[in-house]
Parts: sequence; structure tokens; C-alpha cells
Amino acid sequence: MELIGRFFRVPGRSCFVFGPRGTGKSTWLRERIPDALFVDLLEPSTHRSLSARPERLRELLAGARGRETVVIDEVQRVPELLTVVHAIMEEPSPPRFILMGSSARKLRRGGVDLLGGRAVQRTLHPFMAAELPEFDLQRALRFGLVPLVVGASDPAEVLAGYASLYLDQEVRAEGLTRNVGAFTRFLEAISFSHGAQLNVSAVARECEVERKVVAGYVGILEDLLLAFRLPVFRKRAKRATATHDKLYLFDAGVFRSLRPKGPLDRPEEIDGQALEGLVAQHLRAWAAYSGHGVDLFFWRTRAGAEVDFVVYGETGVRAFEVKNAARVHSADLRSLRAFRDDYPEAETAVLYRGRERLRIDGVWCLPVEDFLRGMVPEQGLLDWLTGGVGQAITFP
Repeated sequence: MELIGRFFRVPGRSCFVFGPRGTGKSTWLRERIPDALFVDLLEPSTHRSLSARPERLRELLAGARGRETVVIDEVQRVPELLTVVHAIMEEPSPPRFILMGSSARKLRRGGVDLLGGRAVQRTLHPFMAAELPEFDLQRALRFGLVPLVVGASDPAEVLAGYASLYLDQEVRAEGLTRNVGAFTRFLEAISFSHGAQLNVSAVARECEVERKVVAGYVGILEDLLLAFRLPVFRKRAKRATATHDKLYLFDAGVFRSLRPKGPLDRPEEIDGQALEGLVAQHLRAWAAYSGHGVDLFFWRTRAGAEVDFVVYGETGVRAFEVKNAARVHSADLRSLRAFRDDYPEAETAVLYRGRERLRIDGVWCLPVEDFLRGMVPEQGLLDWLTGGVGQAITFP
């Protein structure tokens, strides 16, 4: 597969680059920085050598004089290396270190803070629609946008084994939980919470384990970058709002691979969850790559009004509702109108599965595929409307 360009930019200074397995960190960096010294801790002999004697990193650097960049892949496998890296960075004219990992858990325990803020943190996300030469919404909803899966000759087979990859290479190998069987059941149960407010007690009952065990499992998912939370938007709140965060698995395809299906499961319900998750992962990547201090929230009042996504930052407030339907009805605008009553400065939009761009009572109604294709970091989320094909139809 030809290498696809990414919006992600490597900082000019030392940095941590995190990302779930399969997002293409190693492949992309080898292409972008071919002259760097690569230290791959997934390679057994390298892992054994540096685990036994982390200071051997100095010997590797001495044997590669003139290399301006050192890339350490899967650095969380030997957290003790951070002490050596920190010491080297204190010396005159140190190389730039790019420390890659698929888990922040062991690094937090092993001392990320030892680098004294000398290394910024960045995250590589699954593909965004605008990065792909050809973006197929239906395929993205089915298989997701993890590069490992997108580039596979049999994406269904690779996706089916993705969770097992994590269980074998992360959860079991690193001893993150003693009961792998219970964690596997939890992965199925938590898929029902994708795009919903997280109720740890309810998930614990489903898994037949204690609440604190599920809370720990959720923490493992977040540490492995497999899931993320959205907090409730409460800026200048005029109404009582919900208290629980929403939870999303990091990729729509991974969600579908974990979500059990049966005769009582409606396909349109699962499709709706996948679509909302796809929008969520795009907004998250856009915010991370834009680097303007943009935060992502959802809004829900105790009376039941809910807006799926609120994007808040220096450039303003934007609220989005996602609908897995080909038409927009008046009822679909109700929550956005309520949000705009409280935040009149907000720009609002419904993202739906139709083809027409509409503007109804000041609310944009946009084809979700157009929205995803037009989402480019460092550009406004709706800037593409002014340069896109076709005209919006406005209703009073």
C-alpha cells in the first residue's frame, strides 16, 4: 500500500508520540525521518539488552554519531530508559528524541515527569477522511479508519483480531490484569456504552464483577488509548446538567468488532453508534492536530436535552448533533435550539446521512460525509462550506 500523507506533524523538539497499535507510528516516522536512529523495543534482542542495562542506550548513540534524531519505539516497554534519556537531554547539544508508545500506563509509573517538561506530548490518531485519496463513509463505518486495517487485503480478518492483539501484546504480556477472561467479557459489555454516558455500576453488574474492578478496566482502556471520555459542557451553565462523562471507543471499526450482535439488536442502532463514534474520532483528531487549545465536550441537561458534541476554544463555540437518517425533521433541531438559547453565540449544525446542505432556522443541516471530508486541521470546522460544491438551501 502506498504511504498516505498525514496531518500529524512531528515537533522540532523532543517529544512523546502516543497512539494505539496499528495507527502507523513506526511506518510513518521511518518514511518521514529515514536518517534517524531507530531503537525498536518490540525487537526481542533489543528489548532484552536495554531492559538488562538501560545505559547501553549511550553506546548505541556513540556508535551512531551524527544522527540528529533518535526514535525509540514502544518506549513504555522499558520505562527505565527515560532516566537515561533525561540525562542525555541535559548534556550540551543532545539529539532530538522521539519516544513512541501505545500505552501511557507504564510511563506514568516509570516517570514521564523525569524529563522535566523537555518533551512535549502528541498523539497519532486513525486516519481522517481528508487524509484518504478516496473516502467511503459506509466502509469507514464498517471497518473503521485504523491504518493497519485500512491497508489490509482482508480488513474484516484484521479487525476481528485487533482486540486479541491488545489482549496478547498489552494486557496479558504486561500483566495489566490478573483475570484476562473477565477483561474480555468487559470489552464486550463496554461496547454497549459507546457514545453513551458511562455507568460503571451498570457495566459491573453486566460483567458480574465489583464496581472498582470495572473502574480499573476503564482506566486500562484509556491508558492503552483504546477509549476516551467526553466531559459535560458546563461553561456559564444556565440549567442543571448531567454528571457522567460519555465514553467512546477510539475507532468505529473497533467498536463494531467488539459489539455483540443478536436477534434483539437493531442494525440501525449499531449504525447510529458507529456514525456518532466516527464523528467523535474525527473531531478529536482535528482538535489534537490543530493545536489551538480546542476542547471537546457534550451537553446534556437533567431535563433530557442533549447535544452530541460541543467544540469550545478561542475561535468560538460550535455544537453538533449527529443523526443516522436521510432526512432532518423539526424535532432533530430541538436540542440545538435549546443549546443556542443558552449560548446564542454558538454555531450549530445537524450532521445527517442525506445529500442536501440545508439551513433551517439558523441551524446548518449538513451531509455527514461532506463534513468529514471537509474537516482539515488548523481550518475552521465549517470553513469548507464557503468553498464547497453546491449551494445550501435556506428555510426561515
